[in-house]
Amino acid sequence: MSFDNASASLLRALVHAAPDGIFLVDRHQRIALFNPACEGLFGWSAREALGEDVATLIPDWRQQPALRSQVQARRRDGTTLTVTLATAASAADAASIVATVRERDITEQSRAERAIREADARVATLIQTVDNGVILTDRLGRIKTFNLACRRLFGYQADEVIDRHISMLAPAANADAIQSLLRRGNQADEHGRIGTVRGMTGLRRDGGTFPMELSAGTTVQDGEPVFVVAIQDLTDRKHTEERLAQAQKMEIVGQLSGGIAHDFNNLLTVIVGNAEFLADQLKARQDLRGLACEISRAGQRGAELTQRLLAFSRRQTLKPVAVDCNELVSSMHDLLRRTLREDIVIDIAFGAELCAAFADPAQLESAILNLSLNAQDAMLGGGRLSITTANVTLDASYQSLNQDVRPGDYVLIAITDNGSGMSKEVLDRVFEPFYTTKEVGKGSGLGLSMVYGFVKQSNGHVSLYSEPGLGTTVRLYLPAVAAGRPTGPERPDSVERLASRGEVVLIVEDDPFVRSYAVMCLRSLGYGVIAASDGAGALQTLDDDTHFDILFTDVVMPGGISGWELAETASRRRPDLRVLLTSGYALETIAGRSHGREHLAILTKPYRKADLARKLREVVESSPPAAICREC
Repeated sequence: MSFDNASASLLRALVHAAPDGIFLVDRHQRIALFNPACEGLFGWSAREALGEDVATLIPDWRQQPALRSQVQARRRDGTTLTVTLATAASAADAASIVATVRERDITEQSRAERAIREADARVATLIQTVDNGVILTDRLGRIKTFNLACRRLFGYQADEVIDRHISMLAPAANADAIQSLLRRGNQADEHGRIGTVRGMTGLRRDGGTFPMELSAGTTVQDGEPVFVVAIQDLTDRKHTEERLAQAQKMEIVGQLSGGIAHDFNNLLTVIVGNAEFLADQLKARQDLRGLACEISRAGQRGAELTQRLLAFSRRQTLKPVAVDCNELVSSMHDLLRRTLREDIVIDIAFGAELCAAFADPAQLESAILNLSLNAQDAMLGGGRLSITTANVTLDASYQSLNQDVRPGDYVLIAITDNGSGMSKEVLDRVFEPFYTTKEVGKGSGLGLSMVYGFVKQSNGHVSLYSEPGLGTTVRLYLPAVAAGRPTGPERPDSVERLASRGEVVLIVEDDPFVRSYAVMCLRSLGYGVIAASDGAGALQTLDDDTHFDILFTDVVMPGGISGWELAETASRRRPDLRVLLTSGYALETIAGRSHGREHLAILTKPYRKADLARKLREVVESSPPAAICREC
């Protein structure tokens, strides 16, 4: 083929104007043509490039380049870039090669793509590691991303919820609120935020529920609109609010009862004083003198009731001193034996090296006697009353569940019975003055409220644990005298030494507040945690392939499966699984009901983080699990 001068001029103009780099290599492998696009790409001017060896641009040129290939090129400043190179024999000279560089700068494109991939990876990592639940859905609300926090919160694995509608994670009553929130996607602000719905209820895989707050925003992913939904578990906040409301209610009732007691004492002073005066004046009329004495005795009884009201309102006069609680309880043994029925067995266990408590000894004796009489009333057919003492430390973790507690060292006096127990409804009101479950005339309803007021006025703490049919434990925490033993926070390294070594724990606890507290403690210790609210949910979880090292379960639970039964079934299914039980009853009560299962480790409530950490390490480092007696 031949070209006239016009055609040649046109061809040169096209090469000169081409957006892709074009150069010509002659038979001696030298550059014979170098268009402006090449100048911009390689940094050489045409004058500098002409006559240079082509290997200056393409180091691997002599390795028989393919007709079209990805190769490394070199710029004038020594930097490299990746280009797509197309070659063909020159029509004018079969010994020459025309090369077209059809890549404008793949290196920059690669950098941009890598930056995008890295940014996506960072976002994915952030989503998976945040404490709050994060869900990404498509515009119809179908779940596309379900982070680790959501898996822990709802109990689902990601593959169980992907492509299902997000409303599956809430009861039907909340479905409309979720739909309404997503429909507001076109009302998002400049930051993509749609809004927040408070007072929502989350629905777990096992059917349990929890309070949550749901916030939503909108963004674009792969060119498609998506919703970003953040979920915050409000269990701890709700618990704190309820505790605060209860404390405020008790404070208000205390102020009211204190005011009433003050006014009644004024009235009773007049009544009792005048009754005694009449009795003295009516010596000749024994019939009327008797009536005056009855008025006086009734007034004295009223004074005793108002004294209890003052104790509840923390307005009585206390004379606190350093009290040896072991000696005080020991001295009360004969009094209790004479006061309580003969069918009540009294057990006393003293804590070793017990600190002195800072309290009014007379009021403390009264509180122990009052609680013992209450315990007797709960054991109509006889039973066992246990009184134990111990040194304890209530830390910040315990305070998070009991806002009125001051962290520090305390002396514990626990009074336990195996009587009829109390329902949750009774427990919620048990310390309120005048509240009683006894028959009319059998009780004033001021006994426990007096104990509560005395301990609170002593800067202590009271906790009560009870289950219908299983008995009650009342724990009195009185401030320890500083000279008794070192006080203050736990050494920072004491718990860290007991931290997890990668173990995974299955927690089974029906009380959501206790369950939340235990999960918080274990995660802070480095344990992997999966939680269930009852035995049935735990067995369903054990049927999965998830690995567990330890079963940590409450003994008394609703649903028909106790902690004992769960431990037996779990040990049969997973012989290597270690078991730790927990209960609010005293150890001696649990041991009495264990029926051949005494080898199982037990942690009594309330427990501190350090107690839980120490007990778990003991369980993990103990000898391999022994078979649980299945006939027991």
